Amino acid sequence: MNYTTQMDAAKKGFITKEMEMVSKKENIEIETLRELVAEGKIVIPANKNHKALSAEGVGQGLRTKINVNLGISKDCMNIDMELEKVKTAIEMKAEAIMDLSSFGKTEEFRKKLIEMSPAMIGTVPIYDAVGFYDKELSDISAEEFLDVVEKHAQDGVDFMTIHCGINRETAQVFKRNKRLTNIVSRGGALLYAWMELNNKENPFYEHYDRVLDICAKYDVTISLGDACRPGSINDATDASQIKELITLGELTKRAWEKNVQVIIEGPGHMALNEIAANMLLEKKLCFGAPFYVLGPLVTDIAPGYDHITSAIGGAIAAANGADFLCYVTPAEHLRLPNLEDMKEGIIASKIAAHAADIAKNVKGAKDWDYKMSKARQELDWNTMFELAIDPEKARRYRKESTPKHEDTCTMCGKMCAMRNMNKVMQGKDINILRED
Repeated sequence: MNYTTQMDAAKKGFITKEMEMVSKKENIEIETLRELVAEGKIVIPANKNHKALSAEGVGQGLRTKINVNLGISKDCMNIDMELEKVKTAIEMKAEAIMDLSSFGKTEEFRKKLIEMSPAMIGTVPIYDAVGFYDKELSDISAEEFLDVVEKHAQDGVDFMTIHCGINRETAQVFKRNKRLTNIVSRGGALLYAWMELNNKENPFYEHYDRVLDICAKYDVTISLGDACRPGSINDATDASQIKELITLGELTKRAWEKNVQVIIEGPGHMALNEIAANMLLEKKLCFGAPFYVLGPLVTDIAPGYDHITSAIGGAIAAANGADFLCYVTPAEHLRLPNLEDMKEGIIASKIAAHAADIAKNVKGAKDWDYKMSKARQELDWNTMFELAIDPEKARRYRKESTPKHEDTCTMCGKMCAMRNMNKVMQGKDINILRED
């Protein structure tokens, strides 16, 4: 078989081993999957150099996937701690891990991550550029930025966030339309600053064909970053965000012409009543490309609880068409997440994804809930724990407050509705005050 990328194979009618894997995981007909990959409505991020990968599909009709952000920073350079997070994220079955390392031995960490991870791996190359070259931002050349992209691709990264849509035209729209929180995307802010300091075009936009050639060579999925995503509900669905989204749609078509798979990144912070419309806009303007949302956070007032504000928005977004959720932890806006923050973020995001899959009628999504409800009706505690999204926490809560009667809990005791309905429907007496 002669093909360059998953999309190229799909267009030529070939079935790859990655497609076969996704077909089995998702219980989707292989030919349907191939057609959707060919159309760009499903992506299978699978770098040719990521040997440990257990391929996943992202897009139309598939389970909503979640991503976990990790990585070292200048203030927190503990590689061993980040690797411990990686192991936990894999154990908790996160489908994707993004290495957002921005300081120190980024290559060492990235290579270890790719070597050990069956989850797809993403990066944001511009984060790495300053440390990689040990240069101030304004002194890095366009060619050097592109070389970092190629280095990440060579290392085996499956998808890369590249902020190609914040070009000079988008920047002018941003300048004319004042925002409360300006540009909150880290990569977007770095590129905007580079453009202003050097009075030049965004190198990733200007040399977009070179970026696509790199992606095609290694079969890297390009995640078109949303530099102008809203950083407050005040800035949601404004001129800058929509202008950039239009540009991302144009860039999507150009990528598909070169058989490069595309994910579109989205908001951000956004009021509940705007989310559904934003999902429709992305699918329309970007021709059905999979949508990867960062939240959206539905209120700005909950530092320490933004895993909750994000899960609310993520569930609504995915129910209305988003395909991929970036987790948010309780530490968002405050500090680098620790291991417990990461766990809470993963659980909250997985709940949002599953709730959305039920709403979208994803094949088999309701089966899990049916089994849990059956175990509850039967007062089968062990099965309930096994089915729980966080079995450890469920067992701990039960153990911390043990009831006198095993078929009850300390909330209702012998007034338990499940217990009493089971008894009465079997023609038995209900003894609430008497001992058995």
